[in-house]
Amino acid sequence: MKNVLLLLANGFETYEASVFIDVLGWNLTDGDKNTQLFTCGMTCEIKSSFNIIVKPDYLIDNIDVINFDALAIPGGFEEYSFYDDAYSEPFLDLIRKFHTSRKTIASICVAALPLGKSGILNGKKATTYRGKRQAQLKEFGATVIDEPIVIDENIITSWNPSTAIPVALLLLESLTTKTNSEKIKKLMGF
Repeated sequence: MKNVLLLLANGFETYEASVFIDVLGWNLTDGDKNTQLFTCGMTCEIKSSFNIIVKPDYLIDNIDVINFDALAIPGGFEEYSFYDDAYSEPFLDLIRKFHTSRKTIASICVAALPLGKSGILNGKKATTYRGKRQAQLKEFGATVIDEPIVIDENIITSWNPSTAIPVALLLLESLTTKTNSEKIKKLMGF
């Protein structure tokens, strides 16, 4: 069984989190049945950017990276304090641990920014939301590519919510097979 950790910061984008839940959930029921997703956050309750409350399976301090095969991170809104959690040292340290362990890391939209702040994108190709967010990513040492989805080794970054489903399917493909990911894509109507 492949275990995916969905790392949630307060102010996370609900839709961007939900695609990982749905794609991996569809795989668990209708695909190769070899993926599980677990949620993780800084506190016992996490509030999304549009005030949905999530009670994570794990607190960040209780995570042992060895028990997971991949990390998924949705973006979020500054107005809802996304960067307070996403730029915190425990959040950044967990990202570094997944990277050091060569696990797949999939991020959507501005979730590339904590990847950049953690240092793992230094000298790597990446993308994020356009405008000032891409400028910030460049300041973190990333080579910003103006494309919807960028993959550099084991790291997937993307530029906005429209890329959420494709990113989740790429994550599934990295954990299973392209054939399996295509099957789930078709079953979900994409």
